Amino acid sequence: MKTLITICARGGSKGIPGKNIKPIAGKPLIAYSIDCARKVRERLGDAEILLSTDSEAIRACAAEWGLETEYRRPARLADDRCAKLDAIADALEWAERANGCRYDCLLDLDCTSPLRTVDDILEGFRILEADPQALNLFSVNPAARNPYFNMVELKESGYYELVKDGSRFTTRQSAPKVYDMNGSFYIYRRAFFELGRRDPNTPLSLVYVMPHLCFDLDEPADFDYMSYLLEQDKLGFEL
Repeated sequence: MKTLITICARGGSKGIPGKNIKPIAGKPLIAYSIDCARKVRERLGDAEILLSTDSEAIRACAAEWGLETEYRRPARLADDRCAKLDAIADALEWAERANGCRYDCLLDLDCTSPLRTVDDILEGFRILEADPQALNLFSVNPAARNPYFNMVELKESGYYELVKDGSRFTTRQSAPKVYDMNGSFYIYRRAFFELGRRDPNTPLSLVYVMPHLCFDLDEPADFDYMSYLLEQDKLGFEL
């Protein structure tokens, strides 16, 4: 299965300025995804890695860690209003044209959610391959809250009710299982991109439930917490 591995890293970041190349536990954040991509490529065999960025600083940092690319993300796909899938689709089109091939799958590794293992990703591929109808798969963690039981939303009446009708569930354990998308990795079959979707959720999506901690870096406190976990060897698994 011929696979393109994408690492998408915009230059602009409002929550944590410069976060993609900000040092964390001794190396820039993007380096964790570069290292993971290399390990996955070794295990998959027929795979290539592509960096998608609009930032020369990120390009230079990635090159220092061995990932160089001729591809440059267009400015129209680099602002915070652009759907990430639009940027991924553009990178895929460029790679297929540049390399004269058609990829079977695309694996996207998110720089800001690096708490994943190679085994996580390989198991994700196995789950997707076992279901020929599935279009894609993404990583998740069990959710702390459940929309059927303890999540409410504002209704048109001005009052708050459960997000989903949970009247038939008397305990959290009896409610349907729900998951948080942790943004760490996404695997797409090539057919997914022919649909023109701008989000990864489809009627034919699968998930890989991570058996360990994983979270996205949105705020400075998230960065500090992840730094602590890495520096103090508190993860309980190896990246």
